[in-house]
Amino acid sequence: MPTPGAGLAPGTRVVVTGAARGIGRALATRLAAGGCRVVVADRDGEPLAEVGQRLDALAVPGDVSTLEGVTALVETAREHLGAIDAWFGNAGIDRGRGLGASEAEWAESHELNVMAHVRAARLLVPDWLERGGGRFVVTASAAGLLTMLEAPAYSVSKHAAVAFAEWLSVTYRHRGIVVQALCPQGVRTDMLARSGELQQLLSRDEALSPETVAETVWAALGDDRFLILPHPEVAAYYTARAGDTDAWLGGMNRLQRKIEESRA
Repeated sequence: MPTPGAGLAPGTRVVVTGAARGIGRALATRLAAGGCRVVVADRDGEPLAEVGQRLDALAVPGDVSTLEGVTALVETAREHLGAIDAWFGNAGIDRGRGLGASEAEWAESHELNVMAHVRAARLLVPDWLERGGGRFVVTASAAGLLTMLEAPAYSVSKHAAVAFAEWLSVTYRHRGIVVQALCPQGVRTDMLARSGELQQLLSRDEALSPETVAETVWAALGDDRFLILPHPEVAAYYTARAGDTDAWLGGMNRLQRKIEESRA
C-alpha cells in the first residue's frame, strides 16, 4: 500500500486507463520503470497489447466509459495483482464543437471524462478505507481549471472531473487516500494533432512530450500535491481567473475573436 508523501514504492500495484498511446502509455512506462506492477487498459486493443508486452504488464482491453467496463477492469486487475494500490484514470475524449455538439457527443464526453472516475472510485475506495489508504490520479486538463475554446463538452466534463477529484480529496484525505488531478495544456498526442486550428493555442506555452508529462507526474507522487501542472504557467492563469474573472473572460474572448477572424 502506498504511503502518503513517499511516492510509489517498487511493487506498488497500479492500473492505468487510456494506456494504448499518449500520456497513458508514458505513465504506464514510467510507473513500470519505477518498479510498479502495472495493469494497462484501453479501448484500442492492438496498440494496448504492444504496450503490455513491452512493459510485461497485463493488458485489459475494454471500455471504461461504462459501468460494466470499469467493473470488469477492476475485477481483472484485482485477480491479477491481488489488490489495487493506485489508480490512474487517464482515459478521456474530446468530442463536438460549439453549440453544435450533439447530444451523443455530450453524453459520450460525460460518461468517459466524468463517470469513469466516479464508477472507479465507488469500487476502489471502500477497499482502500479498509486497508488504510490508496491513490487516485485523475487525468483532467488545464481546460478543467480554465476552459477550452470551441469545445464545450470537453471543457465542462473536465471541470467536472477536477471537481470530483476535489470532492474525493476533501472527503477521504484524512483516511489515507491521496487524490491528485493532472492538468496539462498542450501535449504531443493524437488529441492535439486532431485539434485543428486550436493546436497553436494549446501549444502556446509549449506542447510537451507525453514522457515529460509522465516525469512530472512521477515527481508529484512524492509530495502528494493535488494539482499536477506540467505547464507551470497554468497556475498563474488559474490565479488570474480567480482574482479577476471578468478580465480573464475578456482575454479569452479576445482569443475567441482571433479564431473567428482567422476564418473570415
